[in-house]
Amino acid sequence: MFEITLQETRVYREAKQEGLELGLELGRQEGIKQGREQAKRELIPRCLAYGIPIEEVARILNLTIEQVEQIRLASEQKSSTLT
Repeated sequence: MFEITLQETRVYREAKQEGLELGLELGRQEGIKQGREQAKRELIPRCLAYGIPIEEVARILNLTIEQVEQIRLASEQKSSTLT
């Protein structure tokens, strides 16, 4: 009787739009999270170079001492391979 496809229905279009918006928001949140993590990785060697103790850097950046130490070692290895 009615020749309408699922893709032509209002409910389908609204659900698709909601899915797109949700996907964009999740992508935006993931990008922000990755940016914050990258900033922390860049700050750790700089803080340590200024003589801030590892414990203090961990507390300030809300990381564990082990995480700070791992990033410090990775940073040192990276810089030693560049020179």
